[in-house]
Amino acid sequence: MNKQLKFITRTVFAMFLVLFFAVTMIQFVQADDLRANQLNGRTIKNSYKIERGSILVDGEPVAFSTPTGDSFRFIRQYSNGPLYAPVTGYFSHLQGASGLEAAMNQDLAGIGNAQFFTRIMNTLNGVEPQGSSVETTIDPAVQEAAAAAMAENGFEGAVVAIDPETGRILALVSTPGYDPNLLSTNDDAEIITNYRQLDDDPAQPLQNRAIAGDLYHPGSVYKLLVAAAAIEAGNATPSTEFDNPAQLTLPQSTAVMQNASRTTCGSGSKATLEQAIVLSCNIPIAELAMSMDRDAVPNMANAFGFGRDLSIPLTVTPSQAPIPADQAGVALSAIGQLDVRATPLQMAMVSAGIANDGVVMSPYLVDKVITPDLRVEREFSPTEFSKPISSDTAHAVAEMMEHGVSNPEGLAKNAGIEGVRVAGKTGTAENGQDEAGNELPFTLWFTGFAPVDDPKVAVAVVVANGGGEAFGFEGGSYDLPTAVGKRVMEAVLSE
Repeated sequence: MNKQLKFITRTVFAMFLVLFFAVTMIQFVQADDLRANQLNGRTIKNSYKIERGSILVDGEPVAFSTPTGDSFRFIRQYSNGPLYAPVTGYFSHLQGASGLEAAMNQDLAGIGNAQFFTRIMNTLNGVEPQGSSVETTIDPAVQEAAAAAMAENGFEGAVVAIDPETGRILALVSTPGYDPNLLSTNDDAEIITNYRQLDDDPAQPLQNRAIAGDLYHPGSVYKLLVAAAAIEAGNATPSTEFDNPAQLTLPQSTAVMQNASRTTCGSGSKATLEQAIVLSCNIPIAELAMSMDRDAVPNMANAFGFGRDLSIPLTVTPSQAPIPADQAGVALSAIGQLDVRATPLQMAMVSAGIANDGVVMSPYLVDKVITPDLRVEREFSPTEFSKPISSDTAHAVAEMMEHGVSNPEGLAKNAGIEGVRVAGKTGTAENGQDEAGNELPFTLWFTGFAPVDDPKVAVAVVVANGGGEAFGFEGGSYDLPTAVGKRVMEAVLSE
């Protein structure tokens, strides 16, 4: 009998320990993660019991809470909602939250650890609870210029602008977009209807193309990483020459690679690396990549951020640059095709790193968190992400990019700004064929920075579907995304 009692006692004690451990994990260790989970409806509903903090752009609220007479007490509203939707996201008691509304939820809702003592003092003093406000890094003039340039032509795609020296995100645009006010009403039926329309829309307006989604083949903007890898390793310089055929049969393959011009890269029997960047030629870049180890370019891409988790604090889908299986794959990957995919944010980081003497700064979207009594509760400072290349390599690549704009034959020449030294690179990515065997429209890219001698902005622009119906789905990278990038850079430099 005593043995049975001892067994039962020990079993109950062990179960108590397990229960104690589980409760401790939930209440203390996992509490913040559970509160932040977008599926936690209780957290969303509790957030409506207090006045949620504002999301600010240049000190002005673009997302804020307004009192109501219903059971939710407040309604979330967005001034110029479609313009800032890629930044703010939405906050809905029925659909959860996205964007900064989700990423900074604890601060906005006043439930973060940093606000613990503030909550206690407010309770003791009988002060109504209120969330903190979040000041973003967005420059309204730059955001407006980027959004207008994309919207005027009905482009599908995205724009990202970064301060190369700090990593501050100056603009984050995704088109087509949506109005977060459609999902912030307190009418459940209205929210359901609006969300279904947005979710069913073939244009996928809820997708943040700047940092997530299906990602894009980067095409020729990826050649910057090939050049950086080769120069950094001592395998090439801008003046290194390569064979210059009009066609190249890929190793162990029947596939034939051509330059976009369908001719040689320039008129000579040889073409330099600089010519390949300025004229955006495929064959010399493929030859260069195949002369290096198969992992050389993917490793360089990884050093710039490909394949790595990133939070700005919005969660960024990692760009992809896997190691090719064979030499044919090396050649195709080198021109931004095959399995290589990138976000506009990632390509902006590439240009920003080149502009910043080879140092890539961690991109960030939040400047500071401000309490209701206007104290700065948290402030975010620039941090180094990586240093993938030396300053000498960065200068060499930057010079080739500048010639891509200043050279009359350069494919990025339309990014030129009078009186300003601009560096740029275009890209055109193929997307295979449809079921009928017809070529799908190309993805068009531009990335660059300015001024070359004192960089203030690095930008990446992607335009999907060859510019869309207005351009017969056949627009070119030399003018469409390049014109957008120029306007964004001008907006920064005019301030």
